Amino acid sequence: MTREPVPISDSLGSVIRSLRHESSDAVSATHIGGVFGRWTEAVGDAVAAHVKPVKLDGTTLVVEVDDPAWATQLRFLETALKQRLLEVAGATVETIEARVRRF
Repeated sequence: MTREPVPISDSLGSVIRSLRHESSDAVSATHIGGVFGRWTEAVGDAVAAHVKPVKLDGTTLVVEVDDPAWATQLRFLETALKQRLLEVAGATVETIEARVRRF
């Protein structure tokens, strides 16, 4: 039995749900693609050089920073970053969690 190819746009939502073990599409593929694909545009070159998005879980964005000082800096930038992610990626982020990891 040969199966026809399915466009990735048709199946991405179900893949995301299966990875998150959820039945709803709480985080759309568009939002994930926007946050990860347009990260530098949303946060700027300076922030993007030190902060990388690793997971968007509902309205919580988990990022990795290359230095503890950037975790502190994110607290000051959080409101502006959340607004930019909404404008650029269309993603509503209520919480940004920073984890320190050397790049």
